Amino acid sequence: MAVRLDKPWIPLTADSIGGIAGHLGVYQLGNDAGDIVYIGVADGRSLFGLKGELLKVLEEPPAGATQFRVEVNMAYRTRHFEMLQAYWNDHDALPVANTDVDKRSLGRLRPG
Repeated sequence: MAVRLDKPWIPLTADSIGGIAGHLGVYQLGNDAGDIVYIGVADGRSLFGLKGELLKVLEEPPAGATQFRVEVNMAYRTRHFEMLQAYWNDHDALPVANTDVDKRSLGRLRPG
């Protein structure tokens, strides 16, 4: 599995989210330019998994988010941290809307 999520973007609309299952996993939100603005997780506390998390996002999209992509993953917590670490390595910052993450809790990942 690649460290970076490289699936195609899906428009952030109710119709698109309707096709997403209630699985646990991780997701990314992007703006019109395809820049990642948020990396999120649907964990054991998420009502309706990825679908539920994306429906919450749809109510008030952060930082101009207009699209999303998901990855079903039962190791969602580890994968979430891994994706945040890869983004931090690539951009020397976290996505603009990830104000809920303390960088001190991440550690550093240096993917090839």
